[in-house]
Amino acid sequence: MTTDRVYNVLFLCTGNSARSILAESILNAEGKGRFKAYSAGSQPKGDVNPFALKELETLGYPSNGFRSKSWDEFAEPGAPHMDFIFTVCDSAAGEACPVWIGHPMSAHWGIEDPSAVEGSEVEKARAFAQAARFLKNRIMSFISLPLASLDRLALETHLRQIGAMEGASIKQPKAS
Repeated sequence: MTTDRVYNVLFLCTGNSARSILAESILNAEGKGRFKAYSAGSQPKGDVNPFALKELETLGYPSNGFRSKSWDEFAEPGAPHMDFIFTVCDSAAGEACPVWIGHPMSAHWGIEDPSAVEGSEVEKARAFAQAARFLKNRIMSFISLPLASLDRLALETHLRQIGAMEGASIKQPKAS
């Protein structure tokens, strides 16, 4: 079954400066028009981490036009309706999120914060490359799902399994 439907996806993190930005760019490119990705943070840092932008450039993904913004923008009237919301950092997963209209599917896809790595420029760049790889692996698994033919329970299971892939920063909660 094919569909022309475009799915809106919001990637959340605390600072919206690194992981969520990487995920937004990767999904928008790899989703080939089937997905429209956005990113936001609970406490946006105000600037996008330059290592994130450099890694996107290295991988051939768009690196322009990104900004660190609050998740409140996506809870306001007139904001795009989200189909999926993924938290990519552990602190955002535990925070009280705004109420999302339409109750989008959500999952935690946490990975370690590459911007927390201290050390040389090479070590920092390596951390961003690893974060981008983990996110791309999750995104590629996500976009290969037959979304139109999965029921909600099966989809939730798949989304949790994707979040537990290599690089997961915390153990996933068990299904209830």
